[in-house]
Amino acid sequence: MGANTFDIIILNGRPAAGKSEVIDFLKKTPLEERIRRFHVGEFEEFDDFPVLWERFEDDDLWEKHGKPRLISDRFFDYKGERHEGYVFKDLFFWHWCIEKLNQQYARRLRDVPGYHDTHTAIFEFARGSQHGGFGEAYKYLSDDVLSRACTMYIKVSWAESLRKNRRRRNPDKPDSILEHSLEDLKMEMLYENSDWEEFSGADPAYLLARGKRVPYAVFDNEPEKTLDPALLGPTLEEAISRLWKTHRALRG
Repeated sequence: MGANTFDIIILNGRPAAGKSEVIDFLKKTPLEERIRRFHVGEFEEFDDFPVLWERFEDDDLWEKHGKPRLISDRFFDYKGERHEGYVFKDLFFWHWCIEKLNQQYARRLRDVPGYHDTHTAIFEFARGSQHGGFGEAYKYLSDDVLSRACTMYIKVSWAESLRKNRRRRNPDKPDSILEHSLEDLKMEMLYENSDWEEFSGADPAYLLARGKRVPYAVFDNEPEKTLDPALLGPTLEEAISRLWKTHRALRG
């Protein structure tokens, strides 16, 4: 099965672009159909959101017992004012999250012989220019990841990202993959500016990261398609088909 499936797909995009909806759609697609249409086998997610949210919760517990927060603050300064909302003390933490994904993936390669004979790994993360952007994040992906990876970028504008982030907000489930949301001001601070066009602009088919070429394709999700499986499926299939051709041209 591995010869007809991707080893790794990196799913990138702005917050609320539709990454989680694409993964949810793939989960609900029967395996044989998923392989045939999308070249995705049994798959596992390597998502940095649960990693970073757990650090916020860890600091909350630490603070509850009278100790100073280690990694995050509960307030941030923006445009000369102080606002409530979790932020990291050190911007390097965004790169630390990538290293955590590398570790998780390395353990799967270690513990599951012939992992990619049956499995596709899906890495998922968003990055804004304020904390280094995609170009910086890719520098921290391991050689094992970069040598196997292809990227699918879910494209929406900043205005659409903000709109969908507001829509999915569920204050009772801030840790939920499909329902977490950022405060408007923190969204603006972290994600209004994106380096994707700069990062991908040198080549229409390949990203360049630490000297390695990573095939990529763009799924245009504006107007929105990820809420309707009848629209999502064909659009994803077309984008995946382009990505598969680029991948095969590079790696055979």
